Amino acid sequence: MENIEIAGRLEELADLLEIQGANPFRIRAYRNAIRTISGLTRSLGEMVAAEEDLTELPGIGKDLSSYIAELIETGELEILSEVTAEVPRELATLTRLDGVGPKKAKKLWKELDVTTVDALEEAAEAGKVQELDGFGKKSVEKILRAIQDFRKHQGRFLRAEAVQYLRPVLEHLEGVDAIQRLEVAGSYRRGKETVGDIDLLALVEKEGDRAAVMEAFTGAPGVERVEMAGETRGSIVLTSGLPVDLRILGPESYGAALHYFTGSKEHNVEIRKRGQKRGLRVSEYGVFRVDEEASEEGGEGGDPQSGERIAGKTEEEVFGALDLPWIAPVLRENRGELQAAEEGALPRLVELDDIRGDLHMHTTWSDGKDSVQAMAVACRERGYEYMAVTDHSQAVTVARGLTPERIREQWVEIEEARDAVEGIRIFRGCEVDILRDGSLDLPDEVLEELDIVLVAVHSHFELDPATMTERILKGITHPLVDVLVHPTGRLLNRREPYPVDMEAVLQSALEHEVAVELNANPRRLDLHDRHLFRARELGVDVVVNTDAHRVSQLAFMEAGLEQGRRGWLEAADIVNCRGLEDFERWLERRDP
Repeated sequence: MENIEIAGRLEELADLLEIQGANPFRIRAYRNAIRTISGLTRSLGEMVAAEEDLTELPGIGKDLSSYIAELIETGELEILSEVTAEVPRELATLTRLDGVGPKKAKKLWKELDVTTVDALEEAAEAGKVQELDGFGKKSVEKILRAIQDFRKHQGRFLRAEAVQYLRPVLEHLEGVDAIQRLEVAGSYRRGKETVGDIDLLALVEKEGDRAAVMEAFTGAPGVERVEMAGETRGSIVLTSGLPVDLRILGPESYGAALHYFTGSKEHNVEIRKRGQKRGLRVSEYGVFRVDEEASEEGGEGGDPQSGERIAGKTEEEVFGALDLPWIAPVLRENRGELQAAEEGALPRLVELDDIRGDLHMHTTWSDGKDSVQAMAVACRERGYEYMAVTDHSQAVTVARGLTPERIREQWVEIEEARDAVEGIRIFRGCEVDILRDGSLDLPDEVLEELDIVLVAVHSHFELDPATMTERILKGITHPLVDVLVHPTGRLLNRREPYPVDMEAVLQSALEHEVAVELNANPRRLDLHDRHLFRARELGVDVVVNTDAHRVSQLAFMEAGLEQGRRGWLEAADIVNCRGLEDFERWLERRDP
């Protein structure tokens, strides 16, 4: 069992215990342990196998250590079975809906006997939910939207989660001698935020080894069931519910298959069209030269391997046969990548080493879990030249947002951290709420004293598109604003973006020299890649930030950059790829 599955099982337990009415300190202990597990870079399974003392980890006591060992050894948790004998397990799903949570889930269960998403929707539409204390009409509207979002994303896995579910399978197959090369294809290889399934391609030179490879695949760790196990193709479903397909290929067609199964469908269509113009058939089996008659008919139908094979061993061969350089998988969305490749204009995609600082993070002053100094040390260890401390402003009361008085108190600690942590510049900032009317949550006299001002929407997501757009435009035209962060408010697989005219926002950002953020949290990855692509077209500055709420989350940067690469971003497009002096000049860009 992987860390993510252990954390998920403990989160389920914590939610059900809260519904049950267990000791709040006990529940808090579980939630602290979940945060610790989620931030680990090592496998708990490996630690247990090495007989390491898990109680040395922050927030992991004796009981939790034994629960983790039980999950790893058996895949089950006795205490969870005991709790679900009293509390319906389906309620844990309700707590994941935006606007519900454990307390409201308990009320729905106790007063309406609602335990499932379907039952909740039925009760809400019948007007029963809004009659409950603590709900109301607006709350019910929010819940119904959350149910729609939940259904829309069922069967989708966050990329960051899918890789953890997949890792044991990959490690298992990498130990099979007959496999010369193993690649993950599909939307995962293209860096999509979420995936519905996983395509694996194994290069196996000897046909006689295929059966052993398939046996290894179907016997991999974490397999819930085997859907199919043929000579060259197999399908399994992991205990997480993630479907995984394996294709076994020989060397002559491996590159062609890797290209084909990576996609996207739209990219592949354009590739085939380009091939047809050259008298070539491009398929998962290779690139074949066909006669003139077949070419005029589109090269479709008949034997997909007929004709002279001229490429297929590598992707480079496939692209080369079409007079193109290799195109990075993240660009293969039919957004002009073939034309750019032909013209030698493919972007030099941003890399992790290009990042010089992180400009959005939270500390213990609001809802973060580490101190200013701890975050500074961690940023310096990542090789950053600068960082910004940007806790929430006062409107976000649930996150202990800062009043003007507390912000000034925080500046004292920031100054102390500047003295204590050498080798990195600490800027004092704030994530300031754009209120419903478009005004900012802090007075100008405070904003003027900040080094950097981030603005964001955290409330009233129900506004219509015109009102929401007007609200954001008013916020970013304030002369002291530097960056609009997580601009559409989406939470992947949980909450759709709020309705906003992003073209108008980007145009306004360009006019007023405000940067837009690519929020690197794997649950946000906000902006969408198409908006990043448009920002680059317009020349709008982009900032890639982690929005880290603890030291371990600074590692979100790579997920954000993968999203940035999908938007064709280069280092020159990203503000925090600038060195310290250049960045300080950017901060002063509007000074007379």
